[in-house]
Amino acid sequence: MSLYAVIGDPISHSKSPLIHSDFAAETGEDIKYVAHKVSSENFDDFVNEFFEKGGSGLNVTLPHKQRACKIAKHLDSVSKSAEAANTLYLNGDGEICAANTDGPGLIADIKLNKNTQIKGKDLLLLGAGGAIRGALISLIDEEPASITIANRTVSKAEALRQKFDKVLKINACSYQNLEGDFDLIINGTSTGLIDDVPALRASNLRKGSFCYDMYYSSGDTAFVCWAKANGAAHVFDGLGMLVEQAAESFFLWRGVRPNTEEIIKKLAG
Repeated sequence: MSLYAVIGDPISHSKSPLIHSDFAAETGEDIKYVAHKVSSENFDDFVNEFFEKGGSGLNVTLPHKQRACKIAKHLDSVSKSAEAANTLYLNGDGEICAANTDGPGLIADIKLNKNTQIKGKDLLLLGAGGAIRGALISLIDEEPASITIANRTVSKAEALRQKFDKVLKINACSYQNLEGDFDLIINGTSTGLIDDVPALRASNLRKGSFCYDMYYSSGDTAFVCWAKANGAAHVFDGLGMLVEQAAESFFLWRGVRPNTEEIIKKLAG
């Protein structure tokens, strides 16, 4: 039996053990998957000891995604661009490798599960932290017409603009200076979990607009509530992204891609 785990702080809310247990049952893979609360000061020691004792792979969640990049000897292209990783494993030489499956998971949920195309659309991304960094290169690969990054601290949005502007025209602004309307609005801030929403206006929603919160909770997040109240045509939280990024990690570890439809329905209740 191979051992896997998700590590973060806090971690008690994590649905990852349930998701990966269902993946294992579906695919017939012999794995055990558990959750560990790991503090920032203990991160390196825990990861090294986990793999030294025969652990096969780790999922990494807040607040450790940037640290996961630094502990790895090899990074995939997404984690390298994002400077954040959510998946760790060993290569054949026993070296720690990092990957970021958040972006591919987001794209899969939007395109496959929500039947929405990104190509040619005007995107608004809320936030400039790890969640947006992890998704940005995958979103750029979908060839949207434009991307605007709005953040409370403009310098962080501007840093992302400068990094990726050569690939695609990207705008950076504060919420107060946000102008125009958008086809897709993706919330990458965790403030919705404490009932706070970035300072948006209904006029930022284009007719037929699609709003997506990368986070999820047992009820509607604050951003989901705002989008519904202001007339967004399609509104979703990040539960599907959670399952899809887990499926990407499972495939990376086991070489088998699980079906995600039933577990998404199960978690949605």
